[in-house]
Amino acid sequence: MMSRAERTPLTDWWWTVDRGLLAALGALMVAGLVFLMGGGPPVAERIGLPTFYFLNRQAMYLAPTVLLIVAVSFLSLRGVRRLALITWGLGVVLCLLASKFGPEIKGAHRWIQFGSFGLQPSEFVKPSFVVVVAWAFSEGAQRRDMPGGTLGMLLLPVTIVPLLLQPDFGQTMLITLVWSTLFFVAGLHLIWVAAIGVLGMFGVFAAYTFFHHVRERIERFLDKDSGDSFQVYWSQQSFWSGGWFGTGPGEGVAKRHLPDAHTDFIFSVTGEEFGVLVCLGLVALFAYIVLRGLKLARRTDDTFTRLAVTGLTTLFGLQACINMAVNTQLMPAKGMTLPFVSYGGSSLISLALGMGFLIALTRKRPRSTLLSQKPPGTAPATVAGVMR
Repeated sequence: MMSRAERTPLTDWWWTVDRGLLAALGALMVAGLVFLMGGGPPVAERIGLPTFYFLNRQAMYLAPTVLLIVAVSFLSLRGVRRLALITWGLGVVLCLLASKFGPEIKGAHRWIQFGSFGLQPSEFVKPSFVVVVAWAFSEGAQRRDMPGGTLGMLLLPVTIVPLLLQPDFGQTMLITLVWSTLFFVAGLHLIWVAAIGVLGMFGVFAAYTFFHHVRERIERFLDKDSGDSFQVYWSQQSFWSGGWFGTGPGEGVAKRHLPDAHTDFIFSVTGEEFGVLVCLGLVALFAYIVLRGLKLARRTDDTFTRLAVTGLTTLFGLQACINMAVNTQLMPAKGMTLPFVSYGGSSLISLALGMGFLIALTRKRPRSTLLSQKPPGTAPATVAGVMR
């Protein structure tokens, strides 16, 4: 047990981090391994890999994931901003390179290869984008000579254009929703809320018109007989088959038919083998992390911290909601992982970066420390000032 009397970097970290968030994230990682034991083997066997290939790889990825969360959580506010800016810049450049030179997978160029190692740069753009936008909006609120609001608005097209070139409409939609949330929290007038809503509807219509795969998925969602509804059928069947208590670990049938049972449809596999009650428990765990993050954001007096924590929490919660909504047929199919539960190296590491940012920003810091990290000559923070 660490004593408060010991003054070391590790003990200072332990007594200032939110241990509830740490425990919830650890529980998600363990749950992901348990659920992947059911969803991973059938997919591995179907494509000629060892039975527990995906499970072993996921366990291997968890080591750097935990290390990255802890390492990033040691950063100061200034360190968080600098790392986010560097990661965002590199991520946008890599997204452009992926759209041009990346391998085509399922009709899109979202990956970039470094030898035998594949990387999906859009995953790393998301958390870093949130921090950079929060930084821009907060600077606009604190410094009248800084056009932070304008910069925050320009960051959105700079970020989503490379994603649309891949194309990746799902990540574009997610980033736009989180950006809109940040804009609203930063003091957006209701007129602007309505304007953004109209633009969002126009964007969905444009995607439906110009992107064939988007149009196909929406039509299939509205009319199950309009196309191949293979994944839709087995996803629904998994919950009906599992009932409240599930068929038992390893006893599921739907996972043998779902091609992405270890990634996009891991929630359906969980519903069949462990039951709806366990799925509700998983939903409650995600809800705890989101509500805890929003509560911590509300407590802080620092504008940047409040915006960044709100954005990171919203990003995490929306991604989980989209995945679970797709699995339960509440929205059209979209390839988006369930945070810390679905298989995926890029997803895990990027989530570790985002949660590392979140834990670093929510650490208990003396008010004097927060003030000392603001640029000299700044005016008192006013949220509405971002719109000036």
